[in-house]
Amino acid sequence: MSLAMAFYKKEDESASGLSSYYNNKTTIIQEARVFNESPISPRKCRALLTRIVYLLYVGENFNTQEATTLFFGATKLFQHKDAALRQAVYLAIKELATTAENVMMLTSSIQKDMQPNAEVIYRPNAIRALCHIIDPSMAQGVERFFKAAIVDRNPSISSASLISAYHMFPQAKDVVKRWVNEAQEAVNIKTGGYFGSSVTGGGFFGGGSQSNAQTVPSSSNITQYHALGLLYLIRQQDRMAVTKMIQQLGGGKSGSGTTLKNAMALCMLIRYAAKVMEEDPNVQRQMVELLEGWLRHKSDMVNFEAARVLCEMKNVTPAQLTKSIAVLQLFLSSPKPVLKFAATRTLAALAVTHPSNVAACNVDLESLITDQNRSVATYAITTLLKTGNEASVDRLIKQITGFMSEISDEFKVIIVDAIRSLCLKFPAKHAAMLTFLSGVLRDEGGYDFKRAVVEAIFDMIKFISECKEQALSHLCEFIEDCEFTKLSVRILHLLGIEGPKASQPAKFIRFIYNRVVLENAPVRAAAVSSLAKFGLNSNDEALNQSVGVLLNRCLDDVDDEVRDRAAMYLKVFKKQTLVEPYVKEDSVLSLAALESKLVAYVKDPAASAQAFDVSGIPKISRAQAAAEAARPSSLDTIGVPSTQTGSSAAPPPTAAETQSAYAEQLAAVPSFEPYGAVLNSSTRLAELSESETEYQVTCVKHIFKEHVVFQFNVSNTIPDTVLEQVTVAMATSEDSGLTQDFILPIPSLTATSSPGITYVSFTRDVPTDYATASFPCTLQFVSKELDPTTGEPEEEGYEDEYQLEEVELSAGGDYIVPSYASFGSEWDRMKGGPSVTETFGLGAAVDSLKAACDSIIEVLNMEPLGGTESPTSSSVHTLQLSGLVTGGGGKVLVRCRMTFSQGVGVTLELGVRAEHQDVCQLVVNAVGG
Repeated sequence: MSLAMAFYKKEDESASGLSSYYNNKTTIIQEARVFNESPISPRKCRALLTRIVYLLYVGENFNTQEATTLFFGATKLFQHKDAALRQAVYLAIKELATTAENVMMLTSSIQKDMQPNAEVIYRPNAIRALCHIIDPSMAQGVERFFKAAIVDRNPSISSASLISAYHMFPQAKDVVKRWVNEAQEAVNIKTGGYFGSSVTGGGFFGGGSQSNAQTVPSSSNITQYHALGLLYLIRQQDRMAVTKMIQQLGGGKSGSGTTLKNAMALCMLIRYAAKVMEEDPNVQRQMVELLEGWLRHKSDMVNFEAARVLCEMKNVTPAQLTKSIAVLQLFLSSPKPVLKFAATRTLAALAVTHPSNVAACNVDLESLITDQNRSVATYAITTLLKTGNEASVDRLIKQITGFMSEISDEFKVIIVDAIRSLCLKFPAKHAAMLTFLSGVLRDEGGYDFKRAVVEAIFDMIKFISECKEQALSHLCEFIEDCEFTKLSVRILHLLGIEGPKASQPAKFIRFIYNRVVLENAPVRAAAVSSLAKFGLNSNDEALNQSVGVLLNRCLDDVDDEVRDRAAMYLKVFKKQTLVEPYVKEDSVLSLAALESKLVAYVKDPAASAQAFDVSGIPKISRAQAAAEAARPSSLDTIGVPSTQTGSSAAPPPTAAETQSAYAEQLAAVPSFEPYGAVLNSSTRLAELSESETEYQVTCVKHIFKEHVVFQFNVSNTIPDTVLEQVTVAMATSEDSGLTQDFILPIPSLTATSSPGITYVSFTRDVPTDYATASFPCTLQFVSKELDPTTGEPEEEGYEDEYQLEEVELSAGGDYIVPSYASFGSEWDRMKGGPSVTETFGLGAAVDSLKAACDSIIEVLNMEPLGGTESPTSSSVHTLQLSGLVTGGGGKVLVRCRMTFSQGVGVTLELGVRAEHQDVCQLVVNAVGG
């Protein structure tokens, strides 16, 4: 055995023995009897306390009985005067206090060490321990100790008190808030205090002896950092107070006159300023002036923090970036690696939105490409990729290739993402970039790195048609040795879509079939689907037959998913009518809508007797499905008028979430139980009153199989008045096709209560008809004054009414819901069915094709397809729409051919194809009306 090997073995054995020594909890509990020895041995007790703290640090748990035994055993050491031992005791009991029982019995002993005449070295430890010992209800009893300690001249005592107050704040807010004056005084300290030390010799483990406190001057002003944190915690709910605090401590435009001398405190103040700017844009100008003053501070830490905040500010202008970029540019030539790293990382992020401003630093960034710190070099070169010109691409990629093997996967991903954006910026350089990406794809790396490379190649295939076949070939080679199932499946899916369109599709089949032979079940199943798409989307008969032979071999696979897919696609081969729904379909059912309908189906006994019908479930594109899956659910604002939802409210709910919430709400009303499941609820709230009026009313319409229910959300904003028996009277005409059944009133409505709901129910005279009409509405109620002393309404009131806007029952939003479809194939499929074509003149009031598109989409409430909602021409455009009609009306497609000319406006040719003739007429009437 060599000398080096013997050395390492000895070191490992030593480390293992030390770990075993510290980690043996049972031995520690047995050795705790050393606390009861007389006389006490400080050295043994310190060593045991150190082992206890170590175990707690590494995550070992003591049960309540063990923790209590150790806690009170350690407290017996208070009778010894050894300073180092006393420090170790405080460390241990502070950590054990969260688990042990009856710890408050130690309060009086700890308070003795908090007295002003106690040893200076004890007091900070005692303060920290007391914070963990006392119950929140006892905070008021120790208030005087903390107040005195916060303003103590010794910074270690003051900081300990401030930190303890910070930890106590969540449980004792009212008490800690009274210490704001003391915290403010700690912030305003102009010079450093003194750190006391009463231990000499052996340090924490050393024996040492007690001596008089030695005072060592300190100029760190760390107390300001802790005091500022406590002040912000106390005032964080008062934005004006926080703004005033920042302005008082900021020191004006120059930043030199600030009260704060500690650099960390100033950095924290800068972060508070950034948060205030984000919450209240009105103070942005004042905060920017302060930040620009801090750019000239003598501390590099403060300079960088101010520059970073300015660069990350929302809606920042190029002029506001000038000074901060100048500071960061100076850091690029700093001898300190941390400053170079911070500056390059900030500039790399800024280059995404303001590349022209960052380009001023390109000369300095060029010199950092060869920096020995590869993290700095990575950010430098990614920034250059974002700010450089087309001529520099080849040179930069060559330099990147040289050190890719020397950096971690995290930085490799950053570089690949920069290359990905560069591909779209300079498509003419795709050859060099694709060569680079295919090269790093063969290198060693983790999943995140390989996924980033694959995503970059996917984007090149999507947006740069010239490199499509070469990129597919590189991906085929990659999956030969790919160890990540997810990536293999994604690549196989892409090959199935893009491969059949290639000039020589057969060359990809070998790579795909190899996956069927060599890979695991999920990859084999994906390969079968990809193979089938080659056979179904290719016009080469010989290729189709070859694919059929390969799929037949897959029928003997050991995995049932692979066998089932192969059998299904072979069936599709024989019956070509199945190609469209099973192979070429690029839409999926909305899972949220499907869930809502299934829940209603299960709860309705009458509906459960029949098979579940999926034809009424709207479809969405795969991109919409991905966005829907990533979006957080939010139902908080459903049914609430827009005036009552603040800017900080959760994102608005999706249409499916809204439908589900309304279905649950209606199911809770016994009167609607015989109606069955609701077919559709309007997702847009109809505002029937002005937002500034005393009564705010919105309307939602619910369509049932044989009924229509109008839901009115009513809010009362008059504080001293209660409204009783609140209803909405709706005037109907004989030809409306609806007969009123009943009204469900709101019993009582006050200004402090949430919006009340009153319902008006109608029966559809002919359930298969789509009744459309306008209904004049009047809010009716009994108004009563509230007794100011008792808060109860008076016995006598008076009847009153309030005129509302009309409610319109129309096609869009009430009978039609958006649904995604492949327009071209669906339009052709429905060619032989019911159809209508009408021509309309929209007039000069509609001043553009974009305005016409927006108006038609709003009226019909249908899904625009293929980006046709955004015209690319100012004179001619075709808008394509798709939707589903409630109550079994089926699909409806609309093609709007439009022309625009000055003085005439928009001329519209409306083409409608549907599964029922009355649906076509419904759409025409909606647009023509």
